[in-house]
Amino acid sequence: MTPSITARPAKREDMPEVACFAADLVRLHHALDPHRFLCLEPLEPGYERWLTSELDNPSATIVVAEKGGAEPTLVGYAYGRREPRDWNSLLDACGALHDIYVAEPARRLGAGAILLEAVIARLHALGAPRVVLHTATQNAAAQRLFERFGFRRTMIEMTLEL
Repeated sequence: MTPSITARPAKREDMPEVACFAADLVRLHHALDPHRFLCLEPLEPGYERWLTSELDNPSATIVVAEKGGAEPTLVGYAYGRREPRDWNSLLDACGALHDIYVAEPARRLGAGAILLEAVIARLHALGAPRVVLHTATQNAAAQRLFERFGFRRTMIEMTLEL
């Protein structure tokens, strides 16, 4: 029997583990394209400070995925924020999904979908009329998840090394 996975709002005591997930997400992107994705070690202290401060931001939401059992364990997180209109990006006010990450042992158990559903609901409750996200072109599994939820492709980022 697969343990149940649920999503809940993050708490301060979750932040050290959430920071580890955030650092793993950065390292994953950096491994995909070290010229495009910044990776300044050590990552965890900065992410713990930043994400902990976002718990007090009324425009932000952080949710964690928790695997049930005798001792529940965190298996991932999602971080989103209501963002204002951005004229440079020609992007109206929206909810931005900045991060979503599921630890390797919990992948393919539905944690990503549970997190995505929870963060979308929280951004909607914050007044976001839509949710926008970026995903690495090499991350086909994440793209399939996002498309299952109805996300559509709107931009392609291109990079030229000089």
